[in-house]
Amino acid sequence: MFVVPVGVAVSQHLADDARPGDWRTARRDSSGQAPDPLHTPEAVVQVYAARAFGWRGALGVHTWVATKTAHADHYIRLEVVGWGVQRGIDAVRMQRGEADGYWYGNAPTLLREVRGGADVDALIARLHSAARAYPHQHEYRLWPGPNSNTFIAYLGRAAPELHLDLPPTAIGKDYLPEAALLASAPSGGGVQFSLAGLLGVTVAAEEGFELNLLGLSLGIDLSPPALKLPGVGRLGMSGND
Repeated sequence: MFVVPVGVAVSQHLADDARPGDWRTARRDSSGQAPDPLHTPEAVVQVYAARAFGWRGALGVHTWVATKTAHADHYIRLEVVGWGVQRGIDAVRMQRGEADGYWYGNAPTLLREVRGGADVDALIARLHSAARAYPHQHEYRLWPGPNSNTFIAYLGRAAPELHLDLPPTAIGKDYLPEAALLASAPSGGGVQFSLAGLLGVTVAAEEGFELNLLGLSLGIDLSPPALKLPGVGRLGMSGND
C-alpha cells in the first residue's frame, strides 16, 4: 500500500514532459483562483498546495496560506521556504505576493477558503501572530521536517476554524514542532501521534484515519469518502467543499 502508489507517482512525474525544468524561468504568476483584492472588500483567508519543484514534486507538495484583511489591496503569503536558511534568513516568509501563484511552474490547488468581516480579520491576526511564534524560525529540513508543510499544519492547529485537511502528499505535516509526541490534528480536531515525523497516526473528523511511515501518509477519509495514498494524493470525493 505504500510502495505501489509511490511507484505510480514517480512514473507519472518522470513521464510528464510539461513539468518545469528551470526554476529561474518557471511560472510564478497568478493562477486566477484568488478573488481580486481591489474588488473584494471582505477579509479573505485561503490555503493552497502545489507540487514541489523538481524531483520533490514526484511525491510531495508545497503549501502556504494567503491572507487579505478587510479593504486591503493586496495579499500576504505565509509560508516556509528553505532557501537561504543556512545563510541566516528566517524560514518563515510573511510578505506580499500572489495568493494563488504557480509554485515554480506547478499550478496550485485551493484547499480551504474563509471570507467575512471582523471575525475573519481576527482570524488573520491570530494566524500572523502564530507565524511569528513558530518555534522553527531558523530551521529547515526537507525530510522529515520541519519544512513548509510542518509550518502550515502548525498554523492549522492555531486556527481550528479552518478545519484544514492537508493532503497526504504534504510530507512534513506529521512532524510535530519541538519534537512533541502528541498534538491535535492539523484540522484542529482529533489527535495526532508522531515519532519525529517518521512513524505516527492521526485520527480526526476531517482527516479520518491516517498512518504515517517515514513521512509518507496512507489513510481513509469518510467525510467525504476518499482514499489517501502517498505520492498519488487523495482518490475520491473532494475535501474542499
